[in-house]
Amino acid sequence: MNSTDTTEPPDLMSCDREPIHIPGRIQPQGVLLAVDFKDFTVRQASENLHTITGSPTADLLGGPLAGVIGEEGVRHLSGRLRRLVSGERPECLETVRLGPSGQEKKYDLIAHRNNGKIILEFESIVTEEFPETHSALESLLGQLETAKTLAELSNQTAAEARRLTGFDRILVYLFDEEGNGTVLGEDRNENLPSYLGLRFPASDIPRQARELYRVSHVRIIPDVDYQAVGVLAERPFTEPLDLTHAILRSVSPVHLEYMRNMRTIASMSVSILRDGQLWGLISGHHATPRRIPFTIRRSCDLFAKAFALRLSALERTQELERRVEVRALFSKLLAVMAGRGDYVRGLLENAHELLSFVDAGGAAVVSESFCEVVGETPTKEQIRELANWLFAGGHTEVFHSESLATVFPPAGEFGSTASGLLAIGVSKLHAGYVMWFRPEVVRTVNWAGDPAKSMTPAPGGERISPRQSFEMWKETVRGKSLSWREAEVEAAIELRNAIVGVVLRKAEEMADLTAELTRSNSELESFSYSVSHDLRAPLRHVVGYAEMLKDSVSDRLTETDQRYIRTIIESSEFAGMLVDKLLAFSRMGRMEVVRTKVDLNKLVEEIRRQLIAPDSERRITWKIEPLPPVRGDQTMLRMAMQNLMENAVKYSRDREEAIIEITGHEEGKETIIAVRDNGIGFDMRYVDKLFGIFQRLHRVEEYEGTGIGLANVRRVISRHGGRTWAEAIVGQGAVFYFSLPRTTT
Repeated sequence: MNSTDTTEPPDLMSCDREPIHIPGRIQPQGVLLAVDFKDFTVRQASENLHTITGSPTADLLGGPLAGVIGEEGVRHLSGRLRRLVSGERPECLETVRLGPSGQEKKYDLIAHRNNGKIILEFESIVTEEFPETHSALESLLGQLETAKTLAELSNQTAAEARRLTGFDRILVYLFDEEGNGTVLGEDRNENLPSYLGLRFPASDIPRQARELYRVSHVRIIPDVDYQAVGVLAERPFTEPLDLTHAILRSVSPVHLEYMRNMRTIASMSVSILRDGQLWGLISGHHATPRRIPFTIRRSCDLFAKAFALRLSALERTQELERRVEVRALFSKLLAVMAGRGDYVRGLLENAHELLSFVDAGGAAVVSESFCEVVGETPTKEQIRELANWLFAGGHTEVFHSESLATVFPPAGEFGSTASGLLAIGVSKLHAGYVMWFRPEVVRTVNWAGDPAKSMTPAPGGERISPRQSFEMWKETVRGKSLSWREAEVEAAIELRNAIVGVVLRKAEEMADLTAELTRSNSELESFSYSVSHDLRAPLRHVVGYAEMLKDSVSDRLTETDQRYIRTIIESSEFAGMLVDKLLAFSRMGRMEVVRTKVDLNKLVEEIRRQLIAPDSERRITWKIEPLPPVRGDQTMLRMAMQNLMENAVKYSRDREEAIIEITGHEEGKETIIAVRDNGIGFDMRYVDKLFGIFQRLHRVEEYEGTGIGLANVRRVISRHGGRTWAEAIVGQGAVFYFSLPRTTT
């Protein structure tokens, strides 16, 4: 017993859910059979099978193929049918004459294999004369060879395809990443309007339709007003017949309505594939019904393949030219970096090459301690925020986007300079990057009508209603830059590898230098300690014997003689004090830093009480704020703090009222301490000398001292991992700072 196919009606509530590959119906310009691959039993057939057999379709279901094409026909075709491979495109086996006696007609017998069945399609022959396909293909190939741009390629293909098919309009249509389509090339007569340059939304050709175009390369609709023919199946019915590759497959009612709205009565689409993916379509439209024979459709399929090959050749040529240009710029940057040994200066001092390297409008080199820019860029604060976001997101090698604000919303504030970003990470430890920026390219997109599809009431809800108008509808697109080309991204990665190599080489050189300096410093400290230690005894002897000489012969010495002896004693005592300071400085480099929690408030108060004798007539105002806790070696920090406070007292002694302030605060990862006075100050031109050993900015006759105190301060703070610096105005005072790593307890 036989029954009709139980395929579900199409879901018109959503184009993406419509089962267009199993419509259960065919177009009426032919007859379709599905026969078992093993024994050629007829399992399914279109309801119009009687037009070629004279018998009802139901009577032939479950029977042999010979009931349709005769025993001789089966013997003649069986070998070729057995050789059909599942998944391959339909093949026209031959032209056959079928039909009731006296009513025979010619049909192209087209076959393909699918899911254990052979799909046989008997498509009625087109009687109209068409151009010879071989010469048409030769003409197209000759035209494509001269095309230098995608626009030329598209227009030439459209012109040759229209000459071959006779359609009123041929479009070459490109899909973007979102599935929207843009008409790149067109050839037409006056029967249909121009769509050149217009964009069609992805919803016009929904996702599953694009996938069907990818696997089935040619689709033909000779008459939009056709009456679909159902497909019957023998019992028991198992599954709908997959018509993915069927030439006669009926199309979605929504698409037919869409064609009518476009005033397109007949259409043909041929897929253009790149690397197995759907790149676009060659799409033909006609204002009246039009049939295109199988041989012409097959030639159009070859047109699409020739187009794809020429497109690949053009893109390879353009990519190669860009690679050569990029390579030349890369070589220059690499030579500069290698020569300087400093990739930052090497890049920034060659701004033109740095920007041209990836065709950028601006660039930045950013690390934990600096941010340098060239060209048009966001602010340094915005760049640092961007670098921190990249680092937090794990983008430590390469990152690129032409629509940065979609992934990093704060970029919306600087889209005019940096809608596009290409960044390479140069550190795994902190947010270090070389960044290139491209500005926003404001574009006007010309849509073929309002891209929004409307919904119309229907039983059980609403159904999709195709757009009624295809008049140009303009949209301004913002927030995107030009895309980064593959050659540019690859070159940036190569530059990153070169920078990492420069940094590693520099690190090795610095490590070797550090080791050598450590050894030299160790030898110098040993020498200094030995010399200082050995000088102490002779200096004591000089002072001792000079004192004894003064006491024993004082009654016989003139005033001048006594002045000489006093000078010997004072100079020897100063030399002894200097030796003691040198010994302390030397020991400082040898001592182990024992870190404990140090209360600076208590330490400062103890030093302050020691500095001024109770009977002193000096007026000193101390302004000491509460100081944050720190971790460090208490003995060393006392020495550093005492030196700074002693200097503040000493260099403000000419003031009627000395004001000494001691403050501290936490900033980032540091605790910063400041000692400020209103003393004589110093000239900032010599600030770099302050913390050097034996460096003095004032004469010893005016202000006593050995010139070692601030050197000791720097050594103490350096051994704690901190920094020292100073600021001053001559005659108005000075402030000395030091920082320590911020305590976590």
